[in-house]
Amino acid sequence: MRMRYLWSIPAAVAAWFVGGFSAGYLKGLPGGTTLFVPPRLDLLLLGGFAGGVLAGLLIARIRVAVPVVLVVAAGAWWLSGNPWQDRDLLISLLAASALGAIFGAVGTRSTVVAAFALALPIAWYALRPAAHLTDFRWLWQLNGLLVGVGLALLLYVACWLRGWRSAYFWVPLAAWYLAAFGVVAAIQTIERAPDGQAFNPTVDAAMDAFFNSFEPILREYGAWLVVAVLLAIPMVALKLRALPPVPPPPDPFADRPNDAVLGDDLDWIDRDEPRRRLLSRRNTPESAV
Repeated sequence: MRMRYLWSIPAAVAAWFVGGFSAGYLKGLPGGTTLFVPPRLDLLLLGGFAGGVLAGLLIARIRVAVPVVLVVAAGAWWLSGNPWQDRDLLISLLAASALGAIFGAVGTRSTVVAAFALALPIAWYALRPAAHLTDFRWLWQLNGLLVGVGLALLLYVACWLRGWRSAYFWVPLAAWYLAAFGVVAAIQTIERAPDGQAFNPTVDAAMDAFFNSFEPILREYGAWLVVAVLLAIPMVALKLRALPPVPPPPDPFADRPNDAVLGDDLDWIDRDEPRRRLLSRRNTPESAV
């Protein structure tokens, strides 16, 4: 087990940054900056959670994954030159990373939990590449393809260990996947709120963004979601067909003789039976002579 940590911990550190924050550099950072963790609430929460999930999946131990991501998050905050006095953003980063690591580590034992944990990062990444496209045709095709592929992967991951028995979770998993788009929209709305705005208007705007995100997703990408479900069915079927049959459980009495299984009152089974005759011998005076 210790040998596994020699590669899983460095891989988890790289996955925390690449999976959580590398997408933030696609849009570019202000010139002359070398920020590892830009101080943005949406990036800290969503990126920290996404990176924590990947790190937890790689390390597969809560007691190891949580301290690792906390140390890495605090170190990245320090290397970025962010002020330690800004505790709200730092606590948001640490809490999101630790929560993601917990879900990721638990997901190594239950692929259904792993699918629920990956829903939020996939929803966050699904709409990013086409966010600035102006051509509706390409916007609909690229976004719809990414949204559909994300749902198909989640349904496939949910059935990884238990097969079709986990298909009962497809409906709540698809609902949570749609809700994840609302969570992303709500967090981004809070980030775009003006400085000094009151708490209640910010919360109301976030709630409106959460509920208003469902209708466009279902209207624009509903067909892609149906295709994703139809694609996940043969994916799971092919995966189960490729697996070898489950071996029968071992016989606990295979290496024991029969005497170890039978009780003392059944020892007569091993004795030789007397020879049986079809007709019994008659005791007559002739036979006596």
